[in-house]
Amino acid sequence: MKTATINDKLTISNQINFTDLQAIADAGVTMLICNRPDGEDPDQPTFVEIQDHAERLGMQAVHQPIVPGQMTGSDITAFRSAVDDAEGKVHAYCRTGTRSITLWSMSEAQKGVDAQELINKAETHGYDLSGLSEKLCQACPTPPKTADTKQFDVVIIGGGAGGISVASSLLKRASDLSICIVDPAEVHYYQPGWTMVGAGVFTQEQTVKSMASLIPDAVTWIKEAVASFQPDLNQVTLEDGIHLGYKQLVVAPGLKLNWGAIEGLADTLGQNGVTSNYRYDLAPYTWKLVQGLKSGKALFTQPPMPIKCAGAPQKAMYLSSDHWLKQGVLKNIDVEFCNAGPVLFGVQDYVPALMEYVKKYDATLSFGHNLVKIDGPAKTAWFEVKDAEGNSELVEKHFDMIHVCPPQCAPDFVRESELADAAGWLDVDQTTLQHKRFENVWSLGDVQNAPNAKTAAAARMQAPIVANNLLHALGKEAWVSHYNGYGSCPLTVERGKIVLAEFGYGGKLLPSFPSWVLDGRKPTRSAWWLKEIILPPIYWKAMLKGREWMVTPVPASNN
Repeated sequence: MKTATINDKLTISNQINFTDLQAIADAGVTMLICNRPDGEDPDQPTFVEIQDHAERLGMQAVHQPIVPGQMTGSDITAFRSAVDDAEGKVHAYCRTGTRSITLWSMSEAQKGVDAQELINKAETHGYDLSGLSEKLCQACPTPPKTADTKQFDVVIIGGGAGGISVASSLLKRASDLSICIVDPAEVHYYQPGWTMVGAGVFTQEQTVKSMASLIPDAVTWIKEAVASFQPDLNQVTLEDGIHLGYKQLVVAPGLKLNWGAIEGLADTLGQNGVTSNYRYDLAPYTWKLVQGLKSGKALFTQPPMPIKCAGAPQKAMYLSSDHWLKQGVLKNIDVEFCNAGPVLFGVQDYVPALMEYVKKYDATLSFGHNLVKIDGPAKTAWFEVKDAEGNSELVEKHFDMIHVCPPQCAPDFVRESELADAAGWLDVDQTTLQHKRFENVWSLGDVQNAPNAKTAAAARMQAPIVANNLLHALGKEAWVSHYNGYGSCPLTVERGKIVLAEFGYGGKLLPSFPSWVLDGRKPTRSAWWLKEIILPPIYWKAMLKGREWMVTPVPASNN
């Protein structure tokens, strides 16, 4: 937590965690204001979780979520009123602190405080609000300095697997490019490892590194969130009001985990037997629950598609059941997989091997079951169940442990932009990964709408193809390459064995190895070694560094 003391009453910081709350309370804070919507980052605790801990320490917590680029006059008034009405000290926070200090600055500007004074004060705390000069000026007598648009050859939105990989692939081919990555996160996660954390195979620490250690030296890192796109102007506006101009734009911010779409879920995550391997801080809780459960009901859920790594919800079921089997308690545990979809796995070739493990663990498969509500203290979940005619009913199920996969969607700033399709995803050509309407916009990873599996393996294949095709658009490459929809899902059916699903568009099998080396349709120990030992260093030391092992693009005519 990086705290800025604004005045005697107000402090502002980036995202706080449970361990920060005691220090905040000890500093005399009586009110917390959260200016961040839930679900923006995979490690983000929900507001309800923060509120619960804060109230135990005697602090009031208020949620005033601000979607980047959508701050309104009523938001500013509500923030000012909350601070003014608080009897003690107030601490406001968001992802980086920018939204909170912007709310304060705008409220002060409305009181007539000089705009340049506000900009200077924010700058002393590490926040550049010069891009908001025009808005601040509306309430101020002295016009502040005007922010210039920062220009780059390539602007990349997102410092995740796709963003850093495509930056490295671009620099490998054209080291003279000016490139910036826009991402406010301080850390970078190896999210495929969270399934293993939830099974006690990996530690949390094995799945995280600092963002600064991974972004290429030749790339400018702008630690800010995106507010909006102006593709007709070749421009991106950041949350702090700064404009970025580009020749080419790559959009790779990942997706949003929509915890709030399930009623009651945010209130109970991380307690009452409710967990999820889709969040960094919750994966260890999964393992704790698995170790502690000796009898009862264990539910595993999967929402409607699309979701990242469609096999992850059932991976949690297999690894948990394997532990219970080896501990001799599986016979006392009723395992049920509740899938909103109609099938166990979307590529039929892998289903027979998976069904053998479903039978081995005596798990119940409940298709067409979509989790819509949960009551943690009552250990009860409700599912909307639809029949073949589309009729639905609400089915109640009790549990001792439940592993939840949340519904997922594109980030708000993408969903509400000109770049999105009708469903909110970045609208690209599925072969070139170029935007369908804006020729200098590209996308890869979970945010785009190509009908491939949303996996790290897909991003690894897409990054060099986007780099090649972007450079072709700049006249720096001779040919275009096509993406075949490749994705990979290592289905961890037991500790020590994996069904390695590799496939492309239309469910076509795209194995990386001949079947005599590794047959992905069967559970093998070789695939487990690949997942546990080989893939993590490939991710950290090859993929993110532009070393394109087995994914170097080829001309489209050769595909």
